[in-house]
Amino acid sequence: MIFETIVTTVDAGGRPHCAPMGARYAGDQVVLMPFRPSATLDNILASGVAVMNLTTDVRVFAGCVTGRREWPTLPAERIAGHRLAGALAHVELRLDACDEDPQRPVLHFSRVCERTHAPFPGFNRAQAAVVEGAVLVSRLRMLPAEKVDSEMAYLQIAIDKTAGPAEREAWGWLTEAVAAHRGADRAAA
Repeated sequence: MIFETIVTTVDAGGRPHCAPMGARYAGDQVVLMPFRPSATLDNILASGVAVMNLTTDVRVFAGCVTGRREWPTLPAERIAGHRLAGALAHVELRLDACDEDPQRPVLHFSRVCERTHAPFPGFNRAQAAVVEGAVLVSRLRMLPAEKVDSEMAYLQIAIDKTAGPAEREAWGWLTEAVAAHRGADRAAA
């Protein structure tokens, strides 16, 4: 099972970097598989640490894939890193092992510190739709336009029925990104 999270890392200058990433739990460990190339992977390999943030603020997911990577953070408690200020919970991670792969290395982490900051209010279909839309936007160069269009149309139903202001804002960023990608494709043709 894969859980959608926001992973925060720090670069050599100590600046936080946020990225959506699926996480797996393997017993007491957390497993991440970032694609190459990525700032997240580079930061983890250089520092040996990361923070997994659990949030229902889907603007962070949509923002990260549409160029909005600046989100309020706070210092982590037990590692040299940062967590999202608005996270419901966070898990501070230390890298134990890296299974090399030319496309997607498998990173195995120990959980160093786990904190809950706010209660989980429950599931919202629009939030799930934004997360799925963010995955689509992150793969616009890999997916056929027809697949993106059909999936975005289906996800729009959940947005129309259940979204609040934050989900509508995030969805707007995603639809703008799809339109911009299409415009760039037409200009290149």
